[in-house]
Amino acid sequence: MNSTGLDTGEFDALMTSVRQCRLCEAALPAGPRPVLQLAPAARILIAGQAPGKRVHETGVPFDDPSGKRLREWMGVSSEVFYDSSKIAILPMGFCYPGTGRSGDLPPRPECEQTWRQKLLDQLGELELTLVIGQYAQAWHLEETGKNLTETVRNWRAYGPHIVPLPHPSPRNNIWLKKNPWFADSLLPHLKRTVERILAG
Repeated sequence: MNSTGLDTGEFDALMTSVRQCRLCEAALPAGPRPVLQLAPAARILIAGQAPGKRVHETGVPFDDPSGKRLREWMGVSSEVFYDSSKIAILPMGFCYPGTGRSGDLPPRPECEQTWRQKLLDQLGELELTLVIGQYAQAWHLEETGKNLTETVRNWRAYGPHIVPLPHPSPRNNIWLKKNPWFADSLLPHLKRTVERILAG
């Protein structure tokens, strides 16, 4: 048994089913390759959007410039970041959805509908959830009618266990320059919180 009461064999079977998922294969231009990181002991959850092309190719979550920036925001090394017993990574869509006119397409909805709650139910030790981008924020924060800037600016309103973040993609460099409060107030809080949880 793990800390959530689920038999370890059952958890492993669930993860195998997720990694072998082909539900939306016909809609994925690069084919299915679910990319996620999960263990019942994880204390921090990163709820993101969907893998990009490079992550699809490597099979490693946040194995790109976005991941480097996210680790800097959190104040953690790659070794800690990729330790599933510490940090879970569960995007809204597990596979690369392809590219549209203005960037990557939205996460496919099948993951959310079929797998998301089942997987979240296994994370019984969570102390902090980082909610990255509008799709994850719409699901985890049940936000309607707020834009990303408004949501992130009001990060204190979500309590000590949830922190909304913009996507750490280099495409958001202009947003970061326009919103210096993010680096001045939110990031120091985030780093202190992450350090405390991982130390405890």
